[in-house]
This record gives sequence, structure tokens and C-alpha cells, in this order.
Amino acid sequence: MGDELVIRPMRSDEWGDVAELIHLSTNYWYEVNRRLRIFSCPPEACTWFCKVYEALDPGCCLVARDGGSEGRLVGSCFYHPRPTHVSLGIMNAHPSYAGRGVASRLLARIVQIAQEQDKPVRLVSSAMNLDSFSLYNRVGFVPRQLYQDMFLPKGVAGVTPPTLAGQVREARLEDVPAMVALERELAGLDRQKDFEYFIRNEQGIWHMLVLESSPGSLSGFLASVNHPSSNMLGPGVMREASAALALVYRQLEHYAGKTPVFLLPTDQPELLGQVYRWGGRNCEIHMHNVLGRFQRMQGIQMPTFMPETA
Repeated sequence: MGDELVIRPMRSDEWGDVAELIHLSTNYWYEVNRRLRIFSCPPEACTWFCKVYEALDPGCCLVARDGGSEGRLVGSCFYHPRPTHVSLGIMNAHPSYAGRGVASRLLARIVQIAQEQDKPVRLVSSAMNLDSFSLYNRVGFVPRQLYQDMFLPKGVAGVTPPTLAGQVREARLEDVPAMVALERELAGLDRQKDFEYFIRNEQGIWHMLVLESSPGSLSGFLASVNHPSSNMLGPGVMREASAALALVYRQLEHYAGKTPVFLLPTDQPELLGQVYRWGGRNCEIHMHNVLGRFQRMQGIQMPTFMPETA
């Protein structure tokens, strides 16, 4: 591999190949390093990544093929341009090509795209994967926030609901301007298209809640996804720990019988302490990395892995 590595936009007829690569490379790393599998679903279920990301950001997946434009698929990476930033989504390189520059060349292309738009690049990566940390860190990404991946083995059955100052309810399209304004204020981000996508829920896998502190005023929101390839809470933004607890509780209540994973900031002891008292357990650590401009989060942000847009 060398000059024969071709990086180009993914075509729709390549969804199956990309899904197989996502399934293979992700499970390979976790099986070798942590003795577990992330995807227990069949490889074809991972075509959902292509479907979701192409619906949100058409043409924003790069594939790397060795041996020319139609050669062997050895890498893929989704990216998500937003008004305030570019997010780097799920990146995969074939295990047989580890250490041969596939990921670094995909990353360089996306950083170039962001620089041409004069936008920072943001991503969430595993703190346990030092190879991925080095990949991002050596080109200037700075870790800005640590997150604990948590789950409740028994859900919220038997858990006392948190005290609520306001009303948690299903989000509506008319809530989107207030959601955008809240995230702009607290994090300097704009993801309007994401919020509209979740609320429309044309695929039947999303669930979006808002916390209305007073009529027309929001103090938080939290989405979730339930699909064979991903069962998580997020993304979400909240003003304070009490808002986050109320939204997390209601989302977990919605998924009775399931154990979705959710990411909580490590610098929120009040929030974490209550989740531990509910029976929460840690399963991994992730970090939020930023290349370029960064506004420190003023409230609480809960990222997710599908879609990875902030």
C-alpha cells in the first residue's frame, strides 16, 4: 500500500462493505484488548450507520481503498459539518492494515475539509485506546472533557424518581429553536438539523425529551437511540445536574428491560453520585477532543456515538 491508496466519497452501493468493516474492525479491537464484542448484531445491521449518516449529511463519508478506486476497502470515516464545527464520526481501518497509515490519511482529509471551512474539529474517542489517542493528539487535538460510560444493570426499576423542577415531556418540532439556543449558550454549538431529525423520527428508533422549566423555557434535552447496532442515551445538554438526572431517569424508564449506555462528565460529582446510588456501573472512559476553537461547557453535555455530531 502507498500511492495506490485511494480516498474518495462513499457510494450507496458500498454500504454493505462499509457496514462489514465497521462491524469487523470495532469488534476486533475490543476482542483483542478487552475480551468483549461491541456489536452482537450481524454485520448487515451496521448498514444503519450509513443510512442515518447519509440522511443527515449526504456524501460525508470517506472510504479508503487499496489498489485503486475499486480496490480492497481498508478504511472508512464519517464526518458531520455543522454551522459551528465539523464532527468526526466513526472511523475504522481494516485490522490487516493496522499501522499502515489508513486512519491518519482519512483524518488528514477531514481536517483539511474543516480548515477550508474555518471550523474546529470535534470528536469523542476511547481513553482506553492509546493508538487512537496518539492519532488525534499528534496532529493537535486537545482532550477537553472526560466521560464515564455508564449503565444500570437493572434499569430504574425500584428507583425513586428524582425531584423535578419543571416538566419532562416529548420534544416537539416547535421546541427546536429553544434547544438550539440552549446549546449555543452553554457549549457554543449549533445542531439544529440533528434535533429536527430526532424529533421527526422517521426510522422509529429515536426518542427525544425536553425539560421545560417554565412555559417556553427549556433547561435541558436528551435524545436516545434504540437499534440492534446501538442502544444509547444522548446527545443531550442540561443546565445543571438535577435536569440531567430527571432526563436520564425518564429515558431509562422509557427503555424498561434494556440497559442503554450513557456518557456522563467525570467532573459532575453530584450527578455521578446519584447515578451510583441508582446502581450505575462504569464500562469505559471516553474523552472529548477538539482541534481548534473551543468554548468550555457551562452546563452538562452528554455525547453519543450515533450520530457523533458534537
